[in-house]
Amino acid sequence: MHLLRLRPSRPVPSLSRTRLAVSGSAMAPALDRPGYWGPPSSTLEWCEENYAVSYYIAEFWNTVSNLIMILPPLFGAIQTVKDGLETRYVVAYLGLTAVGLGSWCFHMTLQYEMQLLDELPMIYSCSVFVYCLYECFKNRNSYNYLLLVLLVLFSFIVTTVYLRWKEPVFHQVMYAVLVSFLVLRSVYIVTWVHPFLRGLAYTSLGVFFLGFVLWNVDNIFCSTWRAARQKMPPVIGAVTQFHAWWHILTGLGSYLHILFSLYTRTLFLKYRPKVKFVLGMWPVIMVESPKRK
Repeated sequence: MHLLRLRPSRPVPSLSRTRLAVSGSAMAPALDRPGYWGPPSSTLEWCEENYAVSYYIAEFWNTVSNLIMILPPLFGAIQTVKDGLETRYVVAYLGLTAVGLGSWCFHMTLQYEMQLLDELPMIYSCSVFVYCLYECFKNRNSYNYLLLVLLVLFSFIVTTVYLRWKEPVFHQVMYAVLVSFLVLRSVYIVTWVHPFLRGLAYTSLGVFFLGFVLWNVDNIFCSTWRAARQKMPPVIGAVTQFHAWWHILTGLGSYLHILFSLYTRTLFLKYRPKVKFVLGMWPVIMVESPKRK
């Protein structure tokens, strides 16, 4: 999962390529090493040193940090099925898992095909989030076919244009458009409908925003962090991999958003939702059917 960091779209040798940060300044590639997947062919790269930890994983910390977007949503999807809740939320959870798997493959290989496996599911899953949140006050088993068509059409256009244009900024802007709709709808719900859900909604948004801030720090100050990591113990140096923190925080923020959306929806359907914490730390939604006593 990523936003902005560009490099030439054509594959070039990993030890001689030029990377560009948001500020447009070049960063030295001397710390990168050759690895199992060969020279990167992706149109994006990040600040983590390539193959520094494993010969088989290009960006180790950027890869394993995706576990937060893979395992918890899988549990959420299973729990949603067990509770007999709507399929749209199963799809939402699995959509987040798909983003995590795609991002894992992208950062593990830095190949263009795997980059698409990361980027395009971001659009598709966020479209599902939009549908869920904007339809949370409708009767059970009702469908907004107009909204479905619009979201499918939007996803199709973004996919078609991006496959031809291959401009990461286009993808990022389209993703930001979807996120903006989620933010506006969330603020509406906690302002006018369920003010008691502000904590959950604003925590989701705040965690996501913090990840975005760290993503920018990683881009803008990449040269500084790379030089500093050479003087740090490996464990401490891993903590400065802020793109990995972007995965962790935005994965958590997206997961909390699904909880917020599901909580709002089940309240409307007169379930009795509760937020519980697995092992005292990881939030999950547990619901009791209105038919139960």
